Amino acid sequence: MSDKSDINHYLTSDGIDTDREKMIGQTIGYRYDVNLVPDYARLTTYLKRYIEHMGWQDLNWLEDVHMGYEEGRAAVFDRNINGWVTVPEDITLPDNQQDRDMIARELLVKFQMSPKHPLVELRNAYGKFE
Repeated sequence: MSDKSDINHYLTSDGIDTDREKMIGQTIGYRYDVNLVPDYARLTTYLKRYIEHMGWQDLNWLEDVHMGYEEGRAAVFDRNINGWVTVPEDITLPDNQQDRDMIARELLVKFQMSPKHPLVELRNAYGKFE
């Protein structure tokens, strides 16, 4: 692993530090881009419980989920339905983008687990197994 105090590490080396990076022969960029990796100190209570329940060490598939806007309203994009899920109007959004992104992640997880999610209806209509 790199020495975090060496600010020139990626200028003076190839940046390939972890076993996985050595195996694939390249750096894993999101590990170093602070704009892509969420600040875990900002996890919502719900997301903390979710990660603990799932037995995960991080947000993994949720890391690239960010708060966006659809028709002037705050929203999060759900790739499963290829559409935007708007934030309820009664939710006050914080000024900090990372906090907004955490709310977007929580909203997405809750929506995807909701019986109102469109994929539930598809599963009920076309699922082979109960």
